[in-house]
Amino acid sequence: MKKLKRSNDPKISGVCGGIAEYINVDPTVVRLGTVALAIFTAVIPVGLVYFIALAVMPEDSDV
Repeated sequence: MKKLKRSNDPKISGVCGGIAEYINVDPTVVRLGTVALAIFTAVIPVGLVYFIALAVMPEDSDV
Protein backbone atom coordinates (compact mmCIF):
# COMPACT_ATOMS: atom_id res chain seq x y z
CA MET A 1 0.00 0.00 0.00
CA LYS A 2 1.30 3.44 -0.93
CA LYS A 3 1.89 5.99 1.80
CA LEU A 4 0.69 9.55 1.46
CA LYS A 5 3.78 11.80 1.45
CA ARG A 6 4.59 15.32 0.39
CA SER A 7 6.11 15.58 -3.07
CA ASN A 8 9.79 16.17 -3.84
CA ASP A 9 8.70 18.58 -6.58
CA PRO A 10 6.62 21.11 -4.66
CA LYS A 11 5.10 24.33 -5.96
CA ILE A 12 4.41 25.60 -2.45
CA SER A 13 4.90 22.79 0.06
CA GLY A 14 4.26 19.57 -1.86
CA VAL A 15 0.85 18.71 -0.38
CA CYS A 16 -1.06 18.77 -3.67
CA GLY A 17 1.80 17.01 -5.47
CA GLY A 18 1.86 14.27 -2.83
CA ILE A 19 -1.89 13.78 -3.06
CA ALA A 20 -1.61 13.63 -6.86
CA GLU A 21 1.10 10.95 -6.65
CA TYR A 22 -1.02 8.96 -4.20
CA ILE A 23 -4.11 8.94 -6.45
CA ASN A 24 -2.10 8.72 -9.71
CA VAL A 25 -3.25 11.92 -11.40
CA ASP A 26 -1.46 14.96 -12.77
CA PRO A 27 -0.47 17.38 -9.97
CA THR A 28 -1.87 20.29 -11.99
CA VAL A 29 -5.36 18.78 -11.78
CA VAL A 30 -5.13 18.52 -7.98
CA ARG A 31 -3.75 22.07 -7.69
CA LEU A 32 -6.50 23.51 -9.90
CA GLY A 33 -9.12 21.56 -7.95
CA THR A 34 -7.74 22.90 -4.69
CA VAL A 35 -7.82 26.49 -5.96
CA ALA A 36 -11.36 26.08 -7.31
CA LEU A 37 -12.55 24.55 -4.05
CA ALA A 38 -10.91 27.38 -2.10
CA ILE A 39 -12.65 30.00 -4.23
CA PHE A 40 -16.06 28.37 -3.81
CA THR A 41 -15.69 27.81 -0.04
CA ALA A 42 -14.28 31.23 0.89
CA VAL A 43 -10.69 29.92 1.32
CA ILE A 44 -10.82 29.28 5.10
CA PRO A 45 -11.90 25.57 5.13
CA VAL A 46 -9.47 24.60 2.36
CA GLY A 47 -6.69 26.60 3.98
CA LEU A 48 -7.20 24.84 7.30
CA VAL A 49 -7.22 21.38 5.70
CA TYR A 50 -4.15 22.28 3.62
CA PHE A 51 -2.13 23.43 6.64
CA ILE A 52 -3.21 20.39 8.68
CA ALA A 53 -2.07 18.15 5.81
CA LEU A 54 1.20 20.09 5.67
CA ALA A 55 1.78 19.41 9.36
CA VAL A 56 0.75 15.74 9.26
CA MET A 57 2.15 14.48 5.94
CA PRO A 58 5.80 13.36 6.09
CA GLU A 59 8.24 14.52 3.47
CA ASP A 60 9.07 12.07 0.69
CA SER A 61 12.52 10.72 1.46
CA ASP A 62 12.94 8.97 -1.93
CA VAL A 63 15.48 10.99 -3.88
